[in-house]
Amino acid sequence: MPKEGDPRRYRMKRWKRLICLMVLAAGMMSCVPRQTNAMDGVSAKSAILIEQHSGRILFAKDAYTKRRIASITKIMTAILAIESGKLDDMVTVSARAVRTEGSSIYLREGEKIKLRDLVYGLMLRSGNDAAVAIAEHVGGSVEGFVFLMNKKAAEIGMRDTEFANPHGLDDAENHYSTAYDMALLMQYAMKNEEFRRISGTKVYRAPAPPGEDGARVWRNKNKLLTSLYEYCTGGKTGYTKRAHRTLVTTASKDGVDLIAVTLDAPDDWNDHIAMYEYGFAHYRIAKVSGERVVKKIADPFYKGRLRAARDLQYPVTEKEMDGLRVKVYLLKPRDEWKDDPSRAPEEVGKAVLYLRKKAVDVVPLFYEPERKESSHGFFFHLLRLLGVRVDG
Repeated sequence: MPKEGDPRRYRMKRWKRLICLMVLAAGMMSCVPRQTNAMDGVSAKSAILIEQHSGRILFAKDAYTKRRIASITKIMTAILAIESGKLDDMVTVSARAVRTEGSSIYLREGEKIKLRDLVYGLMLRSGNDAAVAIAEHVGGSVEGFVFLMNKKAAEIGMRDTEFANPHGLDDAENHYSTAYDMALLMQYAMKNEEFRRISGTKVYRAPAPPGEDGARVWRNKNKLLTSLYEYCTGGKTGYTKRAHRTLVTTASKDGVDLIAVTLDAPDDWNDHIAMYEYGFAHYRIAKVSGERVVKKIADPFYKGRLRAARDLQYPVTEKEMDGLRVKVYLLKPRDEWKDDPSRAPEEVGKAVLYLRKKAVDVVPLFYEPERKESSHGFFFHLLRLLGVRVDG
């Protein structure tokens, strides 16, 4: 035992005091509810949740790492087929399409089938044979279609994506994307009404192959849509031995539209449900009426003559509501516009929604020249309505 005045005795007292403080702090912390992250349990190696219209990222986990994507590739194949304008074309199925390995809708060589039916078979049953048949018809060849896929990816802004085939099979090393890029693709595709309809279809009936009666009946493989999650509105499943499970889905609730993506996720159904529940619980769409914005503009030249293209909107949490502000930017009216309002440009400014200092939504403001009133006045129009002929 160290004697009084021994430096070791002083150090022991200091350590005892520190241990007492640590025990006290631990006791105090145990009385406070632990704030856990609702997304800690997401099984996917890469995941992302975005709001569909704004693209705001609500949750992300390693969302920019390039990974294999398997059959969610077919979202790109589907939207290109739809945008080709050839959905009513009859497609002749090639031997190459029929021999494609993996999931199939069991096409027959030489049979003729509508491109629209192929897209349903592609999205609902993940038919690899359908993917090749679509690619050959729309792109002239599989290789030509892959060129179109990569061109579209660049247009959308999918900077970390490369496509090597229309189906997602592991037959090439240069076929990959990221969770973020796939969310961008789904956001783009969901702007198309035909795509939304196909993606959200639970059961589809296509004509039977030649020589058979009845119809082909395809049930969607997306279990979130068909049974697991009432708010799911569509999506695409995927799996290969190298990519493992991949999934892109959409969901809507109380005016909030979300997109979820998971790559290499052993528990993808529950991952998506957890992300959606988090998004719907924490975010709502803040809207600012475009009509209300233009009514507040006091400039004599513009007053009563402006129209906003649409309402301003953005997904926010309850705490963020107070941080929203709207600013209006208008061109300074020129003298020649005042003399002749029809000479003013159609688009004269913009309304910008800010979340704190960040611009989160922009809508153009259009100028509508004041209508000239008829010099004949009220009684002239009344006589015309009564069928009385009035010259002049």
